[in-house]
Amino acid sequence: MSSSTGRTTVGQLLTPAGKLTTLGDLPLNEALSPDGKYLVVSNDGQGTQSLQVIETATSKVVQTIPYTSPESLYMGLAFSPDGKHLYASAAGNHKIRTYHFDCGKLVETTAIQMPVVSPKRKKVNLYPAGLTVTKDSKRLVVADQLADAVSVIDLATNKVQTTHIGHRPVWVTLSKDSTKAFVSSQGGADVAEVDITGSQPMATHKITVGFHPNKSVLTPDGKTLYVANGDADTISVVDTASHRQTATIPVNRDGSTLVGANPTALALSDDGKRLYVTNSGHNEVAVINTATRKVAGDIPTGWYPTQVLSHDGKLSVISAKGLGAGPNNGPGHPNPTDPHSTAENQYSGSMIKGILSTVNEPDPGTLATQTATVVRNNTANDPVRSSAVPNRIGTRSSKIKHVIYIVRENRTFDQELGSNGRGNADPSLNLFGDESAPNTRALARQFTTFDNFYADAEVSANGWNWVSQANSNPWSEEMWPSNYSGRGAPYPAENNDPESRAKEHDSYFWEHLSKNNISFRNYGFYTELDKNGKAHGADKKILDPNTDHNFIGWTLDCPDSAHSFAPMATNCGPKSRVDEWKSDFRERVAKGSVPTVQFVRLGNDHTQATKAGVPTPQAYVADNDQAIGQLVETVSHSPIWKDTAIFITEDDAQNGPDHVDAHRTIGEIISPYTRTGGVDSTFYSTVSMLHTMEGILGIGPLTQFDAFSTPMSAAFTDKPNLTPYQAARPSYDMKTRNTSKSPMAKESGKQDTTKEDGIDEQVFNKAIWKAVKGAQSTMPEPKHSVIQSGPVLAYDDDDDEGGELKPGDADLDELGTYSKDAKGFPVWAPDRDAKRFDPSHSVDPCTPTPKPTTSKPTTPKPTVPSAVTTSRGSQQGKTHPGLPRTGA
Repeated sequence: MSSSTGRTTVGQLLTPAGKLTTLGDLPLNEALSPDGKYLVVSNDGQGTQSLQVIETATSKVVQTIPYTSPESLYMGLAFSPDGKHLYASAAGNHKIRTYHFDCGKLVETTAIQMPVVSPKRKKVNLYPAGLTVTKDSKRLVVADQLADAVSVIDLATNKVQTTHIGHRPVWVTLSKDSTKAFVSSQGGADVAEVDITGSQPMATHKITVGFHPNKSVLTPDGKTLYVANGDADTISVVDTASHRQTATIPVNRDGSTLVGANPTALALSDDGKRLYVTNSGHNEVAVINTATRKVAGDIPTGWYPTQVLSHDGKLSVISAKGLGAGPNNGPGHPNPTDPHSTAENQYSGSMIKGILSTVNEPDPGTLATQTATVVRNNTANDPVRSSAVPNRIGTRSSKIKHVIYIVRENRTFDQELGSNGRGNADPSLNLFGDESAPNTRALARQFTTFDNFYADAEVSANGWNWVSQANSNPWSEEMWPSNYSGRGAPYPAENNDPESRAKEHDSYFWEHLSKNNISFRNYGFYTELDKNGKAHGADKKILDPNTDHNFIGWTLDCPDSAHSFAPMATNCGPKSRVDEWKSDFRERVAKGSVPTVQFVRLGNDHTQATKAGVPTPQAYVADNDQAIGQLVETVSHSPIWKDTAIFITEDDAQNGPDHVDAHRTIGEIISPYTRTGGVDSTFYSTVSMLHTMEGILGIGPLTQFDAFSTPMSAAFTDKPNLTPYQAARPSYDMKTRNTSKSPMAKESGKQDTTKEDGIDEQVFNKAIWKAVKGAQSTMPEPKHSVIQSGPVLAYDDDDDEGGELKPGDADLDELGTYSKDAKGFPVWAPDRDAKRFDPSHSVDPCTPTPKPTTSKPTTPKPTVPSAVTTSRGSQQGKTHPGLPRTGA
């Protein structure tokens, strides 16, 4: 690919139109100065977050203000009508950042403190998201995403009044006269209409729209509100006078009913004749004729566009993932045995740079050409045909009757298969060889090596969405970076929360199977232990009844295989994971009731790096590898081997280096029909594996992504080789433990491994590299510049939102106090001794001093503890106790 083109992990080509400007890590929003001379972009990724000022005439970045964790930004971004002030949400810091703006320069001024406790002294985490300023510049209206609320801030006094609205509100659009706020409920299917004329905001109407609405835009006459429905692939047309949706515009030009366009933002042309929509899943801006309410064409963008602005005959489009990642095999690359921090440009979660595309609004001829480009970019390759993978919906003609889907944790291709003598590999990056991964390597040699297989995700938080739903929706993509960098966001996956669903119905693979009357059994997917040590699926209706309650899901305290390290917790049960699976499997074989599909989670290859007292990285990988080998051996000696395919992959590839791309990972298909010993270099990804299983099962795709992907049918033959597989025992002693003298043992010991990726991956990867290669070894030089990822703060398993203040928590009186307005509603105001934002205060950024805030912006004192949602587990219907609830 050239410097201005790329490819997504799904396989879509990236050929963005217009002039390109490199941005920071995950740009989610942009704002145009009222004079049209400047754009300000908010980069809200896992690493260093930042505000960037861009000159519209040249598309050049003229200022960058960085924020390293725990300092934060989020998508809220708005200019005052006179252009003198900018407001930016700092969700993880419970505040709104304020800036004076002039001469193309931002100078940070005093932040506005948001409430951190309710009037009843319960902890709250409002997590300010989208925001906007009233036309008289007197008030700021803020969507409080994690509190299911909206706040109105008096900018003269910094007083805050808050009321409950819909689920996970994300965006605010004001009415033409600034008397009403329309707030999108990203976790629901509604827009809340809120009256902001009184002293207390009042929810007056709940307007039903499509599933998971994102951003919205109002027509200049104020009569129509357009809403982007992220997980319905539609635009809602709302009549503001009648408070209802009057029409729906599909954004899929081909008429597909599958979800996957994932519209995120909208903008109207100056004449109102065109509506521009960023479709993050298609990497395009859809151009809609507002008169006909149909898509007229598409403009190609970078990967995952998140906002579009129309001004002066141009479009400014930001794409959060730019042109992709590339290799991460340089010095400081991810390595779980290396004691040094991972280099800033090596971690898959933060190495991708966003881009700004400046595009002329196209005439009909140009739009036709651009549309043809988008069609080519999103047209799937014709797959190789195979009788083992017939890929015919509604038929069960495949020779394969049983599918086993195994998901592991975080390894790259080069880490385990780099020295395996097959395919495009780099032996110098191989950390786990025949001593610790003999089965993974032998299976690749005996069956098929896939050396062009990619994880569709950067980390586990969106990885588990991809492996189970064939998509990661806007909520998850926007939340996980702040969760991973200690900025107060919840873990947006592996739960049954409505906001995590990629579509309203039939979202998860097991729901898809159930709908098609296909039997399945769950071993560890989306489970949590109850007080008796029994595992239960997050979905009580479909997943849990089909779950082996004795199979322990995620925890690094319990071994994957027998004759490995001793259990380090009392709730590991009497058997290792694979032994529990074998026991259940053999019982079902004996009864003739083996389900068509099995989900098996084996995650100990995640490791705990060099933390003292726990197994070494090699021991963990060996334990996991032995479990894989024993499972395959058991199946290959059973009656169902003749018609079985075992699919093995990682949820993501964040924990290691790869010389091709940071997303390249391990994918294996073990079956009598894939025992060729060959190499398949076809471009595949996580959704290709799902597509292949769907083809075998004779069911349709989950989303547009698995429908688009190339199924892995080229690896299958029509003649089976029924030779059983004999598992190998790793020669590495799986009882070996790290000591206090292990490389970076102290740093590794500080990491939270009770949840997937609750760690500083940079520390982890360096520690693992050093543990394998030696304390003095150096990781290879990176080939891309990336932004640093910050440490992840520890989270409590319990939902502490609404919990009582405890000793050591910030004193309410030190941050702000509540009083009551004339009608008795609570009003939050900063402590009277605290410095406040004053919009009348003048700052001249055109002189050399004062200088803009750089990497260490001020934080309100005392430090406010995050009152975050539980990182796993349902939050549906839960709200902050003590916050007012008004109106509809």
